[in-house]
Amino acid sequence: MTLQELFEDAARRPSHVAQHVLEAIPGEVLNTMPGGTANSVAWLVWHAARQQDVQVAQLAGTDQVWTAEGWSRRFGLDVPESATGFGDGPEDVARIRVASPDLLQGYLDAVVERTVAYARGLADDRWDDVVDRSWTPPVTRGVRLVSTVDDAAQHLGQAAYVRGLLEDGWSGPA
Repeated sequence: MTLQELFEDAARRPSHVAQHVLEAIPGEVLNTMPGGTANSVAWLVWHAARQQDVQVAQLAGTDQVWTAEGWSRRFGLDVPESATGFGDGPEDVARIRVASPDLLQGYLDAVVERTVAYARGLADDRWDDVVDRSWTPPVTRGVRLVSTVDDAAQHLGQAAYVRGLLEDGWSGPA
């Protein structure tokens, strides 16, 4: 297995989890913030995709999928087009209201495909390029890519937890 194949497997996992979390999810569960302040399933899936989209676009020197492919328009959220969810408080989370789980899945899948395509095109020696010297140790391209996938995976796990918390009888994939 090549480095790119291994990365592709990991990068696709959040989309697979999202399919289970979003399948037949009731709208009130999708957008409910547990306790009125915690992140909703909609926000968690949206943010998982946004953070990866922004960071991979920056690495690749391309436009974000969010704007380039019209996802921001399709979502029609009451947030700035540049919003990513980083630093969001409860009022910000409440503005992420999504009518269709298919919209969330579609955007996440589009971001994952862009991420996988970018990684496939990287020569092995490019994974070690330092892309951010503001951290100790400095962050390499490979570490940044892995961190975006890890962040997405964590948020999808949180989304599964929130759905199970809000919907009696839902336990995720068998």
